[in-house]
Amino acid sequence: MKLATLNDGSRDGQLVVVSRDLTMAHYATGVADRMQQVLDDWNFLSPQLQTLSDTLNHGHARHAFAFDPAFCLAPLPRSYALVLGQGYAQSPADGRGEPASKPCAGYAQLGFSDELLGPRAALCCASALQCPDFAAAFAVITGDVPQGATPAQALDGVRLLMLANHLVLRQLSGLASIAATAFSPVAVTPDELTLRDESVWASGKLALTLQCQVNGRKVAGLDAAHDMAVSMGAVIAQVCQTRRLRAGAIVSSGEVRQRDTTKGFASLNSLREFEGVQAGQATTPWLGQGDSVTLNMTGRDGKNVFGSIDQDVQVGQAPLTSPPLV
Repeated sequence: MKLATLNDGSRDGQLVVVSRDLTMAHYATGVADRMQQVLDDWNFLSPQLQTLSDTLNHGHARHAFAFDPAFCLAPLPRSYALVLGQGYAQSPADGRGEPASKPCAGYAQLGFSDELLGPRAALCCASALQCPDFAAAFAVITGDVPQGATPAQALDGVRLLMLANHLVLRQLSGLASIAATAFSPVAVTPDELTLRDESVWASGKLALTLQCQVNGRKVAGLDAAHDMAVSMGAVIAQVCQTRRLRAGAIVSSGEVRQRDTTKGFASLNSLREFEGVQAGQATTPWLGQGDSVTLNMTGRDGKNVFGSIDQDVQVGQAPLTSPPLV
């Protein structure tokens, strides 16, 4: 099933079930009002939502309405933890499909969870001198995952998957560089992804095509599973070596990367690093006022799975954490 949270003026929004083709929705109020409620009591509430989803997809939901991503918050507007994983090698390719240096993948650290943006919220930074950039990733929302969980047990704890966009201020370093994270309008259960093709979510790697555009120009069409060095199960298990995760934790895959440079890059930083290797200097500018970033993930049928993240860049302005009600 596919779930979303609509902006109703509250901090946690209103939970809705969304049709498989992302055209229709139905309020989930008969089952739960908020996403966190479902995550807290997943085994009892999710089957009821699945029944509503089946009814909606068969065209029999009496109170269905047109789904508009513009009114969406993040699927989970507030989270107990945001974990920044690193499932991909962190070095750029040298143009021949080989890493320019030894890859480093599998590292994970706890991040900030106070700026969980919806798919249309602006990318805001104080100054262009901070070198604003995007970093496209996918993310999972977990149930309760115990301390000491194995990668297989960690994968069993994955409840939903989403597309994510990290606003990264490249002038800064470490956690301070991650200014905010936006999420796709829709979160999807693993069984929905594997309904027609089990290989889409095999061993904790997401075999969908990540499409990235900046100002309408395509900069990436990456297979998110192809060169993923460490599965999401292993990333989550690494975090759980020292702590447990509570239902509602979000774990990011880290920037999606692929060795085949003809497929493009999921951040301007990776593109600029490649330009530096090839030409001696980077020519692509960082994001600036009025720029736009559009991200989506498609299946083998070319259909959008999570809905699109579509954000404008605002420099020198305070962030708008949710779209206004109109």
